[in-house]
Amino acid sequence: MSLLRTDGYKFSMAEAGWPLRQETFYYAQRKGGAAILPFDVETELQKLMPMPTDDDYAYLAAHEYEMGAGFKAAVLFRNQVVVRALPKGTWFLPREPVFSVTGPSALVSWLEPLALHLHYRIQLASLALTEPSALAAEVGTVTCEEQKDIVLSTLDSVGVRAPKVMVDSEAYFERVRATAANLVRIVGDPARIFEVGLRAATCVKQHELALQACKAAGIRRTSHVWAAARLDMIPVGTMGHEHVQRFGSDEAAFRAMRDRRPGRSSYLLDTFDTIRSGIPAAFRLMGEEGYQRRGDSIRYDSGDKEMQYRYAAQEARKRGIRTVQILEDGFDAAQTEKFEVLRREVGWTPEEQFYGYGGYLIAKPSGTSLVRDRVAAVYKLSQTATSPTMKFGDDSGIGKESIPGNPVVFRRRSGDGPRGVIGQAGEPPPQGYEQLTGGDVDPPRSIGALDAPPSGRGALDVALSDATQALAAKLHVARKALVAETSP
Repeated sequence: MSLLRTDGYKFSMAEAGWPLRQETFYYAQRKGGAAILPFDVETELQKLMPMPTDDDYAYLAAHEYEMGAGFKAAVLFRNQVVVRALPKGTWFLPREPVFSVTGPSALVSWLEPLALHLHYRIQLASLALTEPSALAAEVGTVTCEEQKDIVLSTLDSVGVRAPKVMVDSEAYFERVRATAANLVRIVGDPARIFEVGLRAATCVKQHELALQACKAAGIRRTSHVWAAARLDMIPVGTMGHEHVQRFGSDEAAFRAMRDRRPGRSSYLLDTFDTIRSGIPAAFRLMGEEGYQRRGDSIRYDSGDKEMQYRYAAQEARKRGIRTVQILEDGFDAAQTEKFEVLRREVGWTPEEQFYGYGGYLIAKPSGTSLVRDRVAAVYKLSQTATSPTMKFGDDSGIGKESIPGNPVVFRRRSGDGPRGVIGQAGEPPPQGYEQLTGGDVDPPRSIGALDAPPSGRGALDVALSDATQALAAKLHVARKALVAETSP
């Protein structure tokens, strides 16, 4: 696998962080009901591991991603990666960690976009076993040959006969091109748009096809470094929540990105609290002597973005700061039109506002409902070195916060209580439960209570173990102290 087959910010975060530090990331689906795991996770992740070449590093260096010795060592240490995963054939519940990956930071972080593609196979297998009559509508026409191969192999893995599957790449290309062209029309200049949809695709080839369509509409910037190299586009990246999480504060994370990498930085605002921590920290850095003219940006992610945007504009005026706004996280044409009106209202110039589009450009035109957003698939940092960590964000609601520590799944075999409990590696299962997650335990005697499609089996609830609740409570206290300290 080419080292370039990931998002650009993975390289910048590695250089601004600790590439050789042991970290744990976990994959979960936060909604969408019970789903089945149709493959062996460790086998699939090994297929995704990068194989760096000198040409990869030369391309990165030519685009402001000069990688150091720590990164180059980390991505070769696949033998140091520990995978804890549910067994193949397990039915799992929303929020349960399907697998976790522990290893050198740069390597286990690098996997994220490709690991998230596994959601499509999971959704497809689950649909085949619960609603086989819906398969033809979902997979009758797909976007590329690689997606077709995924459909056929996935259905074969669960013993379901595949319907006829046709490939219509031209139709998908045109739908993406039309969507991209409309966005260009709204903002007036394709240079104000970049594409961030690798994680929303079903496979790399589908994403490459979509980027060809984006390029035909005038969009030249993408977060997918491999595709940028192939299509003569410009690789870009902002900042992910993992970067802020591993530093434990917005200001420390922002300083690391600003001071350890060349070029402009983009500060992600919402890991702890956009209004009371993210924006004040970003503006403090931008206002420091010698940095006012760098052209750094702020990126909104969760919560009430209009309120945050207005607050940022007000604070920028007070401080005499001109900053660039980055708007992503599910943006579509209607939201773009709304924020173009807001831009003019508060006085930002067109060159001070940019938009990143993911699922709206890549998944929505794909012709399937089995998209990442349908199940809210995530791959989140949960522990950095020996410190558990969480992403909080500004959205309210169950399941929005990530799980800390080194999470495993306990499944009820007898008695009362939730069907699933999210525990910690090394924690004894509660009475009546067994640990399903492998990697550090013997294979379970069974796959637990959900050993068949869960139709008619009552509530499919998930709780946190005592150890996981204690970790989360500790991190909430730390977050409260951080926000109080940094509030304007």
